Amino acid sequence: MYSVNVRQPVLNFLDSKELDGIHYASLELLERTGLKIHNRECCDLLYNAGAYVENNQLVRIPSALVKRCLSTAPEKVTLASRKGDRVMFLEDNRVYFGTGSDLEFTLDNKTKEHRMTKLEDVKDASIVSDYLENIDFIMSYGLANDVDPKEQDIHQFLTMVKNTTKPLILTSLSGKENLEKIYKISCAITGGEDKFKHNPFWIMYGQFVSPFQHNEDALERLIFCADRHIPIIYVPTVMSGASGPVTMAGSLALGNAEVLGGLVIHQLRSPGAPFIYGGCITPFDMRTSNIPYGAPEWHMGSAIMAQLSRRYNLPIFGTGGCSDSKLIDEQAVSEATSSLLLEALSGLNLIHDVGYLESGLCGSLDFLVICNEVIAMTKRILKNFQINSDTLAIDLINEVGPGGHFMDKDHTLKHFKDGIWYPELFDRNKRQQWSNEGSTTMCDRAHLKLNKILSEHKVESLDSAVEKEINKIIK
Repeated sequence: MYSVNVRQPVLNFLDSKELDGIHYASLELLERTGLKIHNRECCDLLYNAGAYVENNQLVRIPSALVKRCLSTAPEKVTLASRKGDRVMFLEDNRVYFGTGSDLEFTLDNKTKEHRMTKLEDVKDASIVSDYLENIDFIMSYGLANDVDPKEQDIHQFLTMVKNTTKPLILTSLSGKENLEKIYKISCAITGGEDKFKHNPFWIMYGQFVSPFQHNEDALERLIFCADRHIPIIYVPTVMSGASGPVTMAGSLALGNAEVLGGLVIHQLRSPGAPFIYGGCITPFDMRTSNIPYGAPEWHMGSAIMAQLSRRYNLPIFGTGGCSDSKLIDEQAVSEATSSLLLEALSGLNLIHDVGYLESGLCGSLDFLVICNEVIAMTKRILKNFQINSDTLAIDLINEVGPGGHFMDKDHTLKHFKDGIWYPELFDRNKRQQWSNEGSTTMCDRAHLKLNKILSEHKVESLDSAVEKEINKIIK
């Protein structure tokens, strides 16, 4: 059911004046420094709209053009399931959680071996994510290394769409031809282009090269999606201290300018097409030359970009439920929990990379199951509490009085499930009961649940006529 949580707490790091400082700095960068646009068609589009173009590549965008394009971008994006039910509403502070994509390695479900990812891992991740109640959308999880690299994205898409009905976020690695096939398959599933446009069940993930390099592949995807009104996320690749200033303020100004530049191209091409603000500004660890997924600066930056996205009335994409640890240990769970809670309290609409380990190189489905429990706890915090005459219970407290108890009261029976969150995997038993049940660890319990899902969960199949149409498109 469609509902709005008016009590959801929202965390703000900056006040309105500080946000203005980042916004105006970004406009200055767009007008003064400009973007390198590696696509002649996009350069012409910008030039005809009033931008300044030098050497058919360097484009300076006036602030009036940014304001104009912000006014046409939709303030909400709605995603359907594969079955056509509208299930995700990217608006205001509504928060959804999902996996990440294209991991080179995985921790094997059975042997715990650290190995290259296979297509079977993409399938398993889709089935598990389809079952987990707190995973709202699905990315590929792994980069299938056992298929032709030129067709990886098609194989991964088909594997996901056959093994979940939940909305997807896709990455495209092999160019426009494969993207066209994926689009045709999607239209076959929904029943035509108009139905897919009205009820898209996937979003395209778009990423460009910072600082200020909008490369041909990224722009090709941006235009492809704009022309067909496919929702697209446009994500900067600012690494503070490497591809951006080491200061958070400088990196935010740079990343914000880059996303706004992409939005201008997108909206000039197709005013009103769905655009999602990419909120990933990452620190660069000078000691390890790594991008630390558990770094507090990453998630603080996402929180500030969430504030900027609300200033622009745009949905936003973020990151959480991930760790730099190489295995599921105390570091992994603490980094996953803090990032999920911080990003959710900041109101990011799409929080991806749940289940990532090893700084975005490796995944674990056991870890994904654990993070599902952490998300349940996070959602309970977002739900907050109601304050009214019933919940204040003044008459009941007066009736029970000093020294009494509330165990047998109708009010307790009515509210105990809403008032207290009950975990599935976190253990609250007394020591004797925990010992009697096998003295299991959190990882033990998660692994048992994972095995049960993989052996028992059945995903609703595609219609046979749709399967035939898909085979025809692929051939």
